Amino acid sequence: MKKIYGSAREALDGVLEDGMLIAAGGFGLCGIPELLIEAIRESGVKNLTFASNNAGVDDFGIGRLLHTKQVKKMMSSYVGENAEFMRQYLDGELEVEFNPQGTLAERMRAGGAGIPGFYTKTGVGTMIAEGKDHKDFDGETYIMERGIFADLAIVKAWKADETGNLIFRKTARNFNVPAAMCGKICAAEVEEIVPTGSLDPDCIHLPGIYVHRLIQGEHEKRIEQRTVRQREEA
Repeated sequence: MKKIYGSAREALDGVLEDGMLIAAGGFGLCGIPELLIEAIRESGVKNLTFASNNAGVDDFGIGRLLHTKQVKKMMSSYVGENAEFMRQYLDGELEVEFNPQGTLAERMRAGGAGIPGFYTKTGVGTMIAEGKDHKDFDGETYIMERGIFADLAIVKAWKADETGNLIFRKTARNFNVPAAMCGKICAAEVEEIVPTGSLDPDCIHLPGIYVHRLIQGEHEKRIEQRTVRQREEA
């Protein structure tokens, strides 16, 4: 089966359609599948639902899709760095389903493992628990969360071999692994593709069986909040 494509647009050809649920890796600006996001933007598909920890910033990551009004709903944990996200949400243009970070990661992982739902204590007694099934285990109350089964997963890794085995670099591992697992189709972008067999099996973070389409490209290394101090006087 062909896995390596020449560009993000080629990798998503025949996959995108209006109304899709897309799981996206990334945390802040780290590990964002920026090339695949740009290909989605250029395709013009709309009414998308994204399951992603955050929506990037105004001009990077999923924030680029918010500006073109291609996103209908966000299933997220943290959205505080995106002014356009806030504006659309407050104006009723964007539906938001807030998730605790651990719950969102587990919902993705559960979907990838074929688990339709699970119980967690996180969110009990808060707005998160409203309308959800409650159940007591050993005297403690839990709420049920549904696994996420995405139509498409888009992730960004550091290195891949030709069969799609992925290695993530440091913090970029974040939500990329569970996001990749829960997609019916997973497209991954990497900085380098190496020959099959050249990766140490003990260092692989995501087996290639989860990855269906793969591209190599150049990536921008952004800093979300650049904080510096004044040079001290000599």
